[in-house]
This record gives sequence, structure tokens and C-alpha cells, in this order.
Amino acid sequence: MVITWQRKVAQDIIKEIIHAEFNYAKGRITDSLQFIATEIKEFEEDYSTKIWKDYKEDRKLQKLMDRTIENIFTALIEICGTILTQEGISAESYAQALSECAQRLGFSEEEQEILAKIAMQRNRLAHRYLNFRWQAIDMFIKNKLLILKLLTKISEKPE
Repeated sequence: MVITWQRKVAQDIIKEIIHAEFNYAKGRITDSLQFIATEIKEFEEDYSTKIWKDYKEDRKLQKLMDRTIENIFTALIEICGTILTQEGISAESYAQALSECAQRLGFSEEEQEILAKIAMQRNRLAHRYLNFRWQAIDMFIKNKLLILKLLTKISEKPE
């Protein structure tokens, strides 16, 4: 099996997150980071080779993939909201929470915009917008390294 460099980097980051001891905001954020790492690992193992045709033709697969990505996006939004709250910053929306958190962690404006779009994709999955669910999954696949970068920066954030 050929592993692309991106997949190898993602696997290394996932291993690091799963086994790391985080100094930042013990408890909720640590648990959520580990939960996300486990969900990403599951996605990699079970669904990363699936394509639109597989997804479209298998209702059970749709539910499993949708739920896994929704879990990742929801937990990421929760982590960013928690970080902002701890810093005394309020966010008007999920998108703003993701963007503001990324900005505070030194991400470029382009990266902040991409991460803010996770909120819309999460809503598509959570509210079962049938025509857009695959787009949410595709967005995760295409931006997984950016999401992992955000998770890594959160895990390295000092108290």
C-alpha cells in the first residue's frame, strides 16, 4: 500500500496528539483533542479510500462518514469556543470562533477563512442537508492537514 506524504504526516500528527500530555486547559480541551484524534484515525482507517460513488450507493456508509466528520467538526468548534472563553473573548457564531481561534494561534487570513467554513459544513451534516453532505466530507479530506495543524497548535499552547 502506497502512503502519500500527506497521509504519513497526518498519521504522525494523530499519533502525537493521541499520546501527548497536554499542558493547556486540562480536562475538556484535552479530552476533546484526544476524541478528535481518535475520530480522524478511524476516518483514515475506515473511510479514506471511499469515493462519491461508494458514499452515494451505501446509506449505512453515508451515516457513518457523516457522523464521524460531524463529530470532528463539532468538537473542533467546541475547543475553539472554550479557548476564546478562557481568554475572555466572545464569538457571535461558530465560524467566528474558529476564525478567531486560528487568528490568535498565528494562522494566515486564508487559513482562517478555510477553518471558518468548517462551521457551515458542520451545519450541513448536523441538519442533514442532503445535497451538501458529501461536500462537507470532501472539505474535511482536502483540509485535514490544516485541521491537524490547528489541533497541534492548540495542544502546544501554553497555559
